[in-house]
Amino acid sequence: MACAVYKNAVEATADIKDGSTLLVGGFGLCGIPENSIAALVERGVKGLTCVSNNCGVDDFGLGLLLKRKQIKKMVSSYVGENKTFEAQLLAGEIEVELVPQGTLAERVRAAGAGIAGFFTPTGVGTLVAEGKEKRTFDGVEYLLERPLRGDFALVKAWKGDKMGNLVFRKTARNFNPVMATGAKVTIAEVEQLVEVGTLDPDQVHLSGVYVKRIYQGSNYQKRIEKRTMKQG
Repeated sequence: MACAVYKNAVEATADIKDGSTLLVGGFGLCGIPENSIAALVERGVKGLTCVSNNCGVDDFGLGLLLKRKQIKKMVSSYVGENKTFEAQLLAGEIEVELVPQGTLAERVRAAGAGIAGFFTPTGVGTLVAEGKEKRTFDGVEYLLERPLRGDFALVKAWKGDKMGNLVFRKTARNFNPVMATGAKVTIAEVEQLVEVGTLDPDQVHLSGVYVKRIYQGSNYQKRIEKRTMKQG
């Protein structure tokens, strides 16, 4: 199916229903799909399972969905910047699966590559290993990790053309490309939507074959998660 161009986030995410599993790009607040998240907040979609490196902060990113109790389960590597997350976890209001960062990326990549599972030494001897198959290779114990697949992937890029080819800017690339490969439907928001043929093929970071929907976003805040200033 070719990539379709949508007018805005509300239209592009209109069929994301309660109970969907979302793969969400970004790292901290860098490169997050701000407009798509805002559209889900506005619609009040609930019971979501979100797979993302982290859960934003209390008042931005995925934290906006969390604040309204729209997330049922969070699969991530780090949740330490969000007090709302902590409160819901301690109250038993949200299910959490903590995954080492490299394992998280590889599990999503495995989904996109059609790999049924892989063995990694990361997590052996910790809570991460509970309930997982273990194998020993060359005297080293490994865990079997399974793919993380999504119903939808929400990603954000700097530029994109109408065929869905994407260009990311600097560190905002982060988890976005891998998340785009692991879902049934990938929705990309871009700062600049350009005509086909405008992008230099050698500069394309993600092929449009992975992107099913694209739209030009607006009003990006690009918040900084934790601002550190040099002391005079």
